[in-house]
Amino acid sequence: MTSNTLPSRSIRTYRGVAAVALAATTALLAGCSSSDDSKSDPLSDSKASGDTVVVGSNNFSESNLIADIYGEALKAKGIKVTYKPNIGSRETTYGLLKNGSISVLPEYNGALLAYLDPKAAPKTVDETTKAVEAKLDSKLTLLNPADAQDKDTVTLNAATAAKYNLTEKSSIADLKSIAKDLVLGASPEFQTRQQGLVGLKSVYGLEFKSFKALDAGGALTEAALKKNAVQAGDIFSTDPTITKEKFVVLQDPENLFGFENVQPLVYKSALNQTAVDALNAVSAKLDTATLLDLDTQVQSGNKDPLDVAQAWLKKVGLTS
Repeated sequence: MTSNTLPSRSIRTYRGVAAVALAATTALLAGCSSSDDSKSDPLSDSKASGDTVVVGSNNFSESNLIADIYGEALKAKGIKVTYKPNIGSRETTYGLLKNGSISVLPEYNGALLAYLDPKAAPKTVDETTKAVEAKLDSKLTLLNPADAQDKDTVTLNAATAAKYNLTEKSSIADLKSIAKDLVLGASPEFQTRQQGLVGLKSVYGLEFKSFKALDAGGALTEAALKKNAVQAGDIFSTDPTITKEKFVVLQDPENLFGFENVQPLVYKSALNQTAVDALNAVSAKLDTATLLDLDTQVQSGNKDPLDVAQAWLKKVGLTS
């Protein structure tokens, strides 16, 4: 990814999403902390003592959910865990990881790489991980990536997908003959990015009827899709609106939107092999469809993320 193709996923991680961050702050600091008193001050730089693993998260709902999944998986192996949820942007969390105040953080490999090396342009998930590792502080490392990705997509509303007989197995390339009839909605920057209209034309040969400047996978784009003001939009791949509104996310076989796999970023000396194996076992089970379902339970179903995390871990056999 080049510096002018920073994906919306990266922007979302840096700035958070106002509504989600506010909900996460109130619900997780109040609700989750009440259900688990090991949640601590997110901005404290105090290091855990002994063998305690400190699991941190950024200030948006999905990051908090994945942090709970990581933490509960570690607890199931007898590891003492404390939480530092809702910390904030990558600038803050990366610094806390480097000084050992956090042991584990849910990351997105492509967004982390864009932070560490904006000029990198990996072609595979493995190349993405290796490129990140080459730039990481020596005290840090990445564990195995999950199949789950939270990334930009080209998503159709239900009516448009039905009209053209397109499903979740269809590809962005399948729009080539019909894009001229569709209005695409996304952030203003999407117009000039390779990971946007530029790439959709050069990689997939798409030229849309028109473009409507909205937001980066947020409420404006969602609303425009629902109202059919746009027929296609840039929606994050784990957005609960996809399920609720029966939107259809198209496959991206050319990986135009890069790689945004969920991947644990860890402080090496804080984790023993048992902890590493526990986190890698989570990655082996977590795919995009699963993460979308879990996000939907939390964000649309108003379930406690800790309860959702514990139920999923038990379902897939990672806890008893």
